[in-house]
Amino acid sequence: MKAVLFFTVWLMVNNLNAQIVDADTVMAVRDTVVPEPDEAVHSPRKATIYSAILPGLGQAYNKKYWKIPLIYAGFGTIGYFINWNNENYQLFRQGYDHLTDDNPETQDYLKIEAVRRNNYDVDNPTHYNNLKTALQRQQDYFRRNRDLLIISFVGFYGLNIIDASVDAHLFDFDISDDLSMNWQPSMIQINNNATYCINIKFSF
Repeated sequence: MKAVLFFTVWLMVNNLNAQIVDADTVMAVRDTVVPEPDEAVHSPRKATIYSAILPGLGQAYNKKYWKIPLIYAGFGTIGYFINWNNENYQLFRQGYDHLTDDNPETQDYLKIEAVRRNNYDVDNPTHYNNLKTALQRQQDYFRRNRDLLIISFVGFYGLNIIDASVDAHLFDFDISDDLSMNWQPSMIQINNNATYCINIKFSF
């Protein structure tokens, strides 16, 4: 009887140990399973940084390649007019300086076509004052335009960054036409009373 009891206890202990080992083995296998890498997420931060480093690079990251020529056309146009206004500003400033420096040998104001066309006589006080005022006004006009265009250039650069960031945020947004509505009769319980209604489900 004691031998039978001992053998029964021995079987129970071995079975318990086997279960513990199996459980530990399962836990170890679970711990060693390598999780699948998450699907790559389109990063608005990357798009913003790329466009800040090089205009158009964020748009390329967003796969909006058609925007890149527009961006550089915008920069080129603004840059052209900045240069054009600056050249005219320098011309009128130099002409104003030469007119007012009391040195008869400095006459760069004659390089200005409008001055030559109007045949200003600088020895005539009226002509002199009119020319001086005109040169001052034109100088201020081209300088203001140049400065405004420089501000526009900076603003366009910022717009390029904002555009890349917004596109990146909407990159994974579903805008497909796959929109459907399903409806079917249904019954719900309200205060232990059966109430019939219509169940509507939108899928998009």
